[in-house]
Amino acid sequence: MPTTEAASSHNTPPADDGLWRAGWYRFAKALPSPNFGPRPVGAQTDLIVLHSISLPPGEYGGDAVQQLFTNRLDWDAHPYFQSIRGIEVSSHFYVRRNGELWQFVSCDDRAWHAGVSSWRGRGNCNDDSIGIELEGLEGQTFEAAQYETLASLCPAIAQHYAIAHIAGHEHIAPGRKQDPGAGFDWYLLHAQLGWKSQMFPPPVLKR
Repeated sequence: MPTTEAASSHNTPPADDGLWRAGWYRFAKALPSPNFGPRPVGAQTDLIVLHSISLPPGEYGGDAVQQLFTNRLDWDAHPYFQSIRGIEVSSHFYVRRNGELWQFVSCDDRAWHAGVSSWRGRGNCNDDSIGIELEGLEGQTFEAAQYETLASLCPAIAQHYAIAHIAGHEHIAPGRKQDPGAGFDWYLLHAQLGWKSQMFPPPVLKR
């Protein structure tokens, strides 16, 4: 697994326990990505960012996402892939439609999932966030099994890191990104997690 580097002494995650080992979650299938780097000194890992992804868009069940995050995608395998040819991206986690959980980057490290972004008064959300990709299409709905996985993964992350915020890619990069979109049930996730409403983006919990 990739080596990790603590951002600073005050933000050093707790010692490895039964759920975590050097930022790797016990209940995820580990597939290390080369697309990561150390978090900046002083970074506070306090944000979870939810995304949606499917390759090609709207097609589920293949391994193209895993290939993309590990720089092994065959750009000629589908016409859509030409539009993203050569990009190098990653996320910490990926949740399949059936709830299966994959991990590509240690949560102690900086994955490349957010891009140009800003939240809670800070920019460059890659520096201090943990990214979770959901297999799905922005604006469409997600499966019960995916919410079940989130309901166990998010608390596990919060037990190991000082999580104070959770948001969608659309919230940290408005106008540039639209995922996970209107089909994601923030009310359900809020009820499952039991976290304070202040941890969520204000618009998503207002009707």
